[in-house]
Amino acid sequence: MVVVAKFGGSSVSCASQFVKVKEIVTSDPNRRIVVTSALGKRDSNDTKITDLLYILHAHLKYSVPYEDVWKMLFDRFVGVQEELKIDYDIKDDLNSLYKELNKNIDQSYLVSRGEYLTAKLLSSYLGYKFVDAKNLLIYNYDGKLDEVSTEKRVKEALSLYGYIVVPGFYGSYPNETVHLLSRGGSDVTGSILAKSINANLYENWTDVSGVLTADPRIVNKPIAIKEITYAELRELSYMGASVLHEETVFPVQQLNIPINLKNTNEPTHPGTLIKNICTDESSIITGIAGKKDFLSFNISKDHMSNEVGFLRKALSVFEKYNVSIEHVPSGIDSFSVVVSASNVEKIKYDIITDLKNELNAIISVESNIALVAIVGRNMAKHSGVCAKIFQTLGNEGINVKLLAQGPEELNIIIGVDQADYEKTIKAIYNNMIK
Repeated sequence: MVVVAKFGGSSVSCASQFVKVKEIVTSDPNRRIVVTSALGKRDSNDTKITDLLYILHAHLKYSVPYEDVWKMLFDRFVGVQEELKIDYDIKDDLNSLYKELNKNIDQSYLVSRGEYLTAKLLSSYLGYKFVDAKNLLIYNYDGKLDEVSTEKRVKEALSLYGYIVVPGFYGSYPNETVHLLSRGGSDVTGSILAKSINANLYENWTDVSGVLTADPRIVNKPIAIKEITYAELRELSYMGASVLHEETVFPVQQLNIPINLKNTNEPTHPGTLIKNICTDESSIITGIAGKKDFLSFNISKDHMSNEVGFLRKALSVFEKYNVSIEHVPSGIDSFSVVVSASNVEKIKYDIITDLKNELNAIISVESNIALVAIVGRNMAKHSGVCAKIFQTLGNEGINVKLLAQGPEELNIIIGVDQADYEKTIKAIYNNMIK
């Protein structure tokens, strides 16, 4: 059995967190691949190492004094090394990096040093072999992963060393220059490594005990989800439940490798298990998530449904302006196109004009809409879920502006006035999950 364990920035933010990570890793000899983010925030007033590196690059690029930023970086890394008496001369690597600093230094390379140095610290502390991600994760020049080369290199490294630590967040192009992933990309690194060796389990350690059923900033102490399917997680993630990088799921899903989201600060908590098929039927609704700041283009015309291509013409206007569409709720003589307000902020009136010219229809716009997603694989097995949602919101005096449901009955999307966003989530949680 092989387990890949990825630790986020909060899990390696300071020396005491390193101690927790070592206790977790060494408690199970199957944890043979460890992936780490860069040192994270120690408290709400702190700054992530990755953010400091971006700031450092900006200072270098625009010839702004950078010594204070460098000292913060230097002190954070050296502080961990000295406090834990780690047998790794990090000062030597830091001094070498300092000599490379200039206004033309590659941003991806500089930013990747956060994970690189953290992984070297952690590998020495654990007694695992450090293997640079640029020697494992190989990307083509178009940014697409070379899966064949990557799989071969990962298997060779694990076979050669047995237990390895790999920095997250980056790989390399064929010419060995650094390819940086998008923010949160260490989750993806772990997923790719897990797929490459067909791991039995991919553990993702962070500072929360799994996926929560609702946003804890809105609902007081929401319960954690025991089991969730990959599809459900995608729905919740898309609607704002940002627990994992959204690209994390795809590599492991192909081989049905389960993901276990766990809390470094509460390691005995089972967390949330993510897999293709879940058997837990204890809850009708798996979770609730939502986003604010949407608007709706409402399009009305008599006998619209008899006009072939009418909807296509409308959607082509949004395609023209490269606007992504969230939902298209419809009636007989009208339909709405719901989009993110930020995507049309500067072109709203251009779109209205084009829609009128193209469709000869009545166009109106409704702003300040919030979307709330109620997600649950078990909803399809129970009748009256929509009715209960409407009853719950009606009792709270909340008006539903739009309703959409996928063909698999995995989720129900409702649109409400933005002022009722938090109230909506609280009402559904308290009446249908708690």
